[in-house]
Amino acid sequence: MIKRKNFIALFLSVAAASAMAQPAATPASGATTEQVWKYKTKRLERKEVDALLARPEKLVVIDVRRPDELTAKGSFPVYLNIQNKELEKSLAYIPKERVILTVSNHAVRAGAAGDLLAANGYTVAGATGSEDYESQGGTITKIAVPPPRTAAAATVTTAAAEVKKDW
Repeated sequence: MIKRKNFIALFLSVAAASAMAQPAATPASGATTEQVWKYKTKRLERKEVDALLARPEKLVVIDVRRPDELTAKGSFPVYLNIQNKELEKSLAYIPKERVILTVSNHAVRAGAAGDLLAANGYTVAGATGSEDYESQGGTITKIAVPPPRTAAAATVTTAAAEVKKDW
């Protein structure tokens, strides 16, 4: 009878402890459990991004999204747009003396870009998603899509190219 009471007491204490345990942390920015952060690069929240943006002389923002995503969603006021697939080929153009913030829609591609940059000797402050930043109250600059080129504009561009060729 004593063994049974000990077993029941142990069972109840384990059950109570697990019931009172805190739930697992929810991934940042409302990500689903399938989108759990797997990068070494830190995923930044709005206040951390704002602190970086407050010191633009020390920062380079690299947005790794496609141009159509930039025009549809917007980005930060000043950034380099280098898509992930081109990032490794473009390393020579990225200044090493500045801290880097990588950006994508929800930070996943930005996390991968941050890891690549850090592995190549760059100082990466972290990764953020422009949509996540905006949903946390941050301001994103919307980019106007330029109007289609007209025949007259194409003629001017061709003429300018001819003049340049003569130089």
